Amino acid sequence: MAPELRHLRYLIAVAEHGNFTRAAEELRISQPTLSQQIKQLERAVGAQLLDRSGRSVRLTDAGEAYVHYARRALRDLGAAERAVLDVADLSRGSLRLAVTPTFSAYLVGPLIAEMHARHPGITLDVKEMTQDRIESGLLADELDLGIAFHGDHLPGISGTALFTETLSLVVGVHHSGGERSGPMPARDLAERRLALLSGEFATREHIDAYFRRQRVSPRIVVEANSIQAVIEIVQRGSVATVLPDAVTHDHPGLSPVPLAPALPARTVTLLRRESAYRSAAARAFGVALADHVRARGYTPA
Repeated sequence: MAPELRHLRYLIAVAEHGNFTRAAEELRISQPTLSQQIKQLERAVGAQLLDRSGRSVRLTDAGEAYVHYARRALRDLGAAERAVLDVADLSRGSLRLAVTPTFSAYLVGPLIAEMHARHPGITLDVKEMTQDRIESGLLADELDLGIAFHGDHLPGISGTALFTETLSLVVGVHHSGGERSGPMPARDLAERRLALLSGEFATREHIDAYFRRQRVSPRIVVEANSIQAVIEIVQRGSVATVLPDAVTHDHPGLSPVPLAPALPARTVTLLRRESAYRSAAARAFGVALADHVRARGYTPA
């Protein structure tokens, strides 16, 4: 008997759960059926793939090797199925997109609205996650595209520069302090009360590095793991924050205050897996994204 696709999925489920009962529940089959199917697979390949002797079920050395290729086979099959379903006229299709968190505050909403207006038959699955998870997801074929920043990417990830993102001090319009003749000196930040994103955000690392270089220690009165929460706090209160200038374009209650010296800019990049199949939906999204960047007047990369 030759192994079938269900055998690969069953083996991977047991390996991930380390337990036949939980794997069977996920697969919605009985535990005896799952055990029988795994034994069939082991007979077919002529090797023991699972070590059942301990408290948890573990892959043997042969199982580790087999699962590596089983995952690749299922990933390639998924890509093949999407390629078959891909329709060049874009009457239907799907796209799996991930973005780093700050883009949800100014880029994702209008961009997805534009994409839907152009191609209403395309279904988009949009996730917000850190850049390292985006790159891992692209390599695992869990994502089609990612929007993040230029840098040292994982092997197999390629990027297309989109625009330059600049950061500024951002205040509520009712607490802007009137017109300023020029940028605010960085040393004046010491007198500011700030609401900042928490440490798990790459943007916060960028901000803290600037503070260290300028030898300034603002009073951080709020830390939040939600960019929307920071925006609401700044719009309604007297504290300031540091966010991309572009956030203020879609939030009239916010006003940017340039700093001197300016915060270092970042290059926004469209990420993909180098060997990935580029569907018609992915190509159309790239066009819509480029058009959106030009229409918004973002600084070219």
